[in-house]
Amino acid sequence: MAPSVADIKAATESVVDSVAQLKIANNTPAAPVESEITDSGPSYPGYVPYFDREEKFPPLEIFEHSDPGLLANPAKPNLLTENAKVSHISPYLGTEVRGVQLSQLSKDGLNELALYVAERKVVIFRDQDFKDLGFDRQIEIARHYGPIHRHPTSGNVKGYPEFHVVYRDSKENRFKDYRGGNNLSSLQWHSDVTYEKQPPSTTFFFIFDQPTVGGDTLFASQVEAYKRLSPKFQKRLEGLKALHSAVYQADFSRQRDGPVRREPVETEHPVVRVHPVTGEKALFVNEGFTRSIVGFKKEESDFLLKFLIDHIAKGADFQIRARYEPGTVVVWDNRLVVHSVNPDYGPEFRRHAVRLTPQAEVPIAATA
Repeated sequence: MAPSVADIKAATESVVDSVAQLKIANNTPAAPVESEITDSGPSYPGYVPYFDREEKFPPLEIFEHSDPGLLANPAKPNLLTENAKVSHISPYLGTEVRGVQLSQLSKDGLNELALYVAERKVVIFRDQDFKDLGFDRQIEIARHYGPIHRHPTSGNVKGYPEFHVVYRDSKENRFKDYRGGNNLSSLQWHSDVTYEKQPPSTTFFFIFDQPTVGGDTLFASQVEAYKRLSPKFQKRLEGLKALHSAVYQADFSRQRDGPVRREPVETEHPVVRVHPVTGEKALFVNEGFTRSIVGFKKEESDFLLKFLIDHIAKGADFQIRARYEPGTVVVWDNRLVVHSVNPDYGPEFRRHAVRLTPQAEVPIAATA
């Protein structure tokens, strides 16, 4: 995740000013996507992170949600056309698709995309024009899946708070501070903003600048993680709730003189949830935001959460690595996977991407 740090704005303002007259108006690339930080700045300066400490959002309200995947043709004729070239990465999650242009999908095609992403958990689309569609069209496509979440602390796009901006270069590397500077690993498995009462579903992530090697995203299937548990243990987890908290994220932003646009919330969610379209059961805990098991004493809660989080993190046989190349758009179902950036690249490289994060239903609990 990209921590909300006002320093990012200062680090990027100089490069933005130097290229804004030429590039911001049309957001055309200024340099190859794969490049060291020796160019004239971010390729898409209109999407650099913007922080306004005075920007405030009202509390989120509950809304009715019906997943578009419920309307999809299971054969997916509008998505997986004869031009589609499909390659599965793992039996459990992850598919690479070429020959399909997301920007050209009809409403039926977008419905089928929701179903396909729910089935495959993570779908990597290559050779996309998505980053050049402009703010409004990008938001319009993502909004098909629900209201776009506006992040309370991260950098967004000025005038377009729907965009969650991921940015790191030679002057900015605050992710390590957020994760903790004294860890052996910088990985942090999480599902996005699970502290919200209605966490996200079909999520879009597209990249502008990337390291030549590295900077991939790791994904793990929460469905397969659940399936690996013994039946008796599965039944013990069903019916339990866990507390998900935004407090640490908000406190971190305040300490860095960053924004807190909406006061942090804490929400109880089922430890095992059911997908509204596929009916699959999935674990719904993560290292980033899950703080405790409701009704358990601290030692009991800590022990159970550590087991589940370690189980997910060590499950290399139900994980994939999403590799980026120019024109990549990754679409995943935030209800069914956890992910972590792999910050394994040097400070000479820039990694710049954005996420559009539609919210979905209140999580449906699996019954014991």
